[in-house]
Amino acid sequence: MLESRKTLELSATAFRRPRQIRFTDCDPAGIVFYPQYFVMFNDLVEDWVDNALGIGYRKLIIDRRVGLPTVRVEADFRAVSHMGDAVTLALAVEHLGGRSLTLNLHCQGAEGAIRMHMRQVIVTTSLVTLHAIDIPPDLRAAIVRASGSAG
Repeated sequence: MLESRKTLELSATAFRRPRQIRFTDCDPAGIVFYPQYFVMFNDLVEDWVDNALGIGYRKLIIDRRVGLPTVRVEADFRAVSHMGDAVTLALAVEHLGGRSLTLNLHCQGAEGAIRMHMRQVIVTTSLVTLHAIDIPPDLRAAIVRASGSAG
């Protein structure tokens, strides 16, 4: 099991990506429309699987028919993000189970303040049977390696 990362401080092994808040992320007031954070974090998970894990998100979903649906989300909106803001999106693994993983995700402003925090539980699923499956061994090994844990 991976070390718990329940605090807002993410470990040095957290996966990070810079991002600019775009017009399409915002409501008429020019601030992020809250569902857009879920889209941003979904993109971050895809990047994590592609880049940090080296598994290939498309390959996992389309070729191997392994899905990563979200089964639980907790979100805290702490500060607004405006169109044009430079932010950093970050992802850290809090828990790695047999068929699921818990992620901590943050949107952090350039000034260092956490704008949004999300805790997300993902279950590995067969896209053929639509039932939960054990995390594939190569995916598990990549998560452990990228998270800097002995597993």
